[in-house]
Amino acid sequence: MEYSGGGGGATLSEMYQSARRLLLSARDGVARVERLASAPTSSSYSSAPLVGGGAPGDPAVAEEVRREVAQIQGLCAQMDRLWRSIPGKGQRDLWKRKVEQLSEEVDSLKETLDRHTLRQQKRILEAKERAELFERANGESSHILRIFDDEAQAMQSARSSSRMLEEAYETGVTILHKYAEQRDRLKSAQRKALDVLNTVGLSNSVLKLIERRHRVDKWIAYAGMIITIVVMIAFWRLMH
Repeated sequence: MEYSGGGGGATLSEMYQSARRLLLSARDGVARVERLASAPTSSSYSSAPLVGGGAPGDPAVAEEVRREVAQIQGLCAQMDRLWRSIPGKGQRDLWKRKVEQLSEEVDSLKETLDRHTLRQQKRILEAKERAELFERANGESSHILRIFDDEAQAMQSARSSSRMLEEAYETGVTILHKYAEQRDRLKSAQRKALDVLNTVGLSNSVLKLIERRHRVDKWIAYAGMIITIVVMIAFWRLMH
């Protein structure tokens, strides 16, 4: 059985499959980042220029992985809301385990990437210190220092972007939870209103009017969720 996010949105199964594909891509990205980090770029620290585009731990590769991690976390937040609305306890428990396992895997992947970033920063600092010593010895390594300064700035920029993505993600999750709580309150109020109206024998036309109003409220809630996600993506694109 499929459970839709409403408003023609993706089903729970489709969101889960998309998240799994992103997770596999992110794992490959982390493996690529680690391969780049272990690849030699020059013999010792000679006066030959270093190639920045293929440098170990290329920030562009790590940044792409961080974007995929943020997308998976966003999907997990949506799936966490959807599985709670599944009526059957067996299916609800099954999806709960799936979403929780996916969240744990992406958190582990993010921790691996963060550890790699710290190692890269340490490596850059050590290399810069060696280059400074080499410059004092022969005064010919200013180009090397400039390259490592650029790489350090790029790594710092990547970390800043990651922090902003995490803050935007946390804000989006909070908003989605608030929308879910509002929807539950509206449903509870509707049930109570229907009970009262049935008690006093109100006409079917009035009941249908209330049903239409509830559907409009639900559309408004889903539209708010979509707008929130679009704003998060636009914010991220604006920062880059």
